[in-house]
Amino acid sequence: MNPLQFFEDLLLAMSIIMGFSINPMPRLLKPLTLIWIMATMVIGLSRAQPPASTAALDFPAGKNHTITLPNTVALDLVWIAPGTFTMGAPSLEDGSHEWERPQTVVTISKGFWLGKTPVTQGQYQAVMGNNPSRYVKAGLDAPVEMVSWHDAMKFCDGLTKQEQAAGRLPQGYAYTLPTEAQWEYACRAGTTGARYGNLDDIAWYAGNSGNSTHPVGQKKPNAFGLYDMIGNVSQWCSDWYSEKLPGGNVTDPVGPGSASYRVLRGGCWGDTPEICRSACRLANHPALHASLFGFRLALAPSR
Repeated sequence: MNPLQFFEDLLLAMSIIMGFSINPMPRLLKPLTLIWIMATMVIGLSRAQPPASTAALDFPAGKNHTITLPNTVALDLVWIAPGTFTMGAPSLEDGSHEWERPQTVVTISKGFWLGKTPVTQGQYQAVMGNNPSRYVKAGLDAPVEMVSWHDAMKFCDGLTKQEQAAGRLPQGYAYTLPTEAQWEYACRAGTTGARYGNLDDIAWYAGNSGNSTHPVGQKKPNAFGLYDMIGNVSQWCSDWYSEKLPGGNVTDPVGPGSASYRVLRGGCWGDTPEICRSACRLANHPALHASLFGFRLALAPSR
């Protein structure tokens, strides 16, 4: 076929496909020529389309997910569906304090993922390249501790940049610390009492820890499938600390705009039962390192 004839056949094929004619009396194309031209156009159009992002497929809402950190270290995330709960403690709850009140009806309007366990020494080391923990002998599966709020956020920010560069983040989401409200909502997992189970069954605390952290996931999980929400290490949250809860009905609270301390939740290996409650609110300076403090990763809507 000469180039001129090919060009004429191409124009005619396009006119047939688009439903109009460029010639009042269009001649018939050779069947094989028409098929070849149409196949070439279809292939060319498909190649011209940008590749679809796989992030939405990798993180389908409503399903748990496992991410692979450097050195093939796994980190499990549990999907937490939106919902409404009552945050804080009633005045008759043993060990409760005024800074856990007034009880507040909180709506979590968007689902998010939360670490199945606190971040472990092995997971932290895979991302950050070091292990600052005091209780190294507890093993790489024990929660990382001796981390400040700033350290925890550096971990989250580093992982966000890594996963964004690889195209593995769902649109509008980032790795971060949970808000205080997200943390308590996930901890309670539909329960309304002081804890989501018997303390010895669910937590490492002063009464059973032997003054040390322990490998995560050895105690019973809550109804959402989250382990060590209470005990083992207190967990940093993203919020600045406020001396009281907002009260009333609120949606997606994020705490005050600024303050002196950041929120800690959950109690730790050295705490008494009064501290190891779903509503207990603690706080400390964001630059402080202690063997009591760890954190739990969230994959949540960008704030």
